[in-house]
Amino acid sequence: MGLFSADIKTMNDLYIHQLQDIYYAEKQILKSLPDMISKSTDRDLKNGLQNHLRETENHVARLEQVFKLHDLKPKAVDCPAIDGIIDEAQEVSGEVEDKEVLDAAIIASAQAVEHYEITRYGTLVAWAHQLGRDDAAAILQKTLEEEHAADKKLTTVAESKVNRKAAS
Repeated sequence: MGLFSADIKTMNDLYIHQLQDIYYAEKQILKSLPDMISKSTDRDLKNGLQNHLRETENHVARLEQVFKLHDLKPKAVDCPAIDGIIDEAQEVSGEVEDKEVLDAAIIASAQAVEHYEITRYGTLVAWAHQLGRDDAAAILQKTLEEEHAADKKLTTVAESKVNRKAAS
């Protein structure tokens, strides 16, 4: 089912599709984070990514809880957007030899992922409220807040040292 397929007839259908989309995205992120962690050399970056890996495991569990609230089995639908972001991150990180520049590239890639997630979770929270599903919205809001915090931490690491080291 594509984003604008004939299978989406109601706001609830659209909401469920987006839940399936972000579920797929979180699962793909779980697969890609260990590679980013292993390639990063900055201690703060590596620690931040390791913490976010644990958070991402919780994000998947929360999504499964939301599916359960809706009496649905967790299901993922392909998400070409996150696939593209992850593919680009892998391609760029494979081309960078300087480890300090690589750390800057990893931060940029991780922030692209975070921004995608912030967009999706923000929309899902709004739609859940609109559909009268404040229970689901509260769960999704927790993840949205963690995604914002992860993005802020990445910015701090980048601006406090990684970008400076990469530029020198």
